[in-house]
Amino acid sequence: MNDPSKCAASEPFALRVVGDDMAPEFVDGHIIVIDPGGRLASGCFVVASHDGEMIFRQLIMHGDELRLVALKPGLPGIELKGLDEIVGVVSQRSGRRRSEHKRYDNH
Repeated sequence: MNDPSKCAASEPFALRVVGDDMAPEFVDGHIIVIDPGGRLASGCFVVASHDGEMIFRQLIMHGDELRLVALKPGLPGIELKGLDEIVGVVSQRSGRRRSEHKRYDNH
């Protein structure tokens, strides 16, 4: 088995979605592929390291303001201090059914 700590910083990696904060687009159990070198744009989905925690949210950029928002209504947004908190951009989603597979890096 490969040691993930030996992966290059720019290599894509996969994570499993836990919870429903990003539903209905991403539900519990979906697998997301994260591209550390992905193109950042307002509205893209990202994984960020914030206050010692990894968090999966949608990035909203407005001028110099960087905000992470959940798709589930009622959850508070998170202000980022800078782009260096972003670990990578979601490039793909997969699930148990082929209909759940989707690419996000072709815009």
